[in-house]
Amino acid sequence: MISLHLFLADASTAATQPTVTPPWWANQSNMLFFLILGFLVLMIFSSSRTKKKEEAQRNDMLKNMKRGDKVLTIGGIMGTLVDVRDTEVVLKVDESSNTKIKFSREAIKRVVTDDESASK
Repeated sequence: MISLHLFLADASTAATQPTVTPPWWANQSNMLFFLILGFLVLMIFSSSRTKKKEEAQRNDMLKNMKRGDKVLTIGGIMGTLVDVRDTEVVLKVDESSNTKIKFSREAIKRVVTDDESASK
């Protein structure tokens, strides 16, 4: 009889207590959505910062080129800078025949250091 009384008392208190629903953002499926969204925003931000940093380094390299630097073009041609102008450069590609080629400044991929040219 006591157990029936406790069961009925339990049922009556459970019926009178209101159920608490979590806020809309605390739902598990919503939390997963916000976690993925936050991760994507972080990746896009990180990617854009890296791209801007690489672009700034390339612009500095193009701006600081000077006569006598050994460079590699986008097409794979290696040569020595003979003349550096605002929008174009002149490369000497063959010492024996004194062959020179004119390129757009943007066609320079990188400046080759002495260590890199000695190892090849």
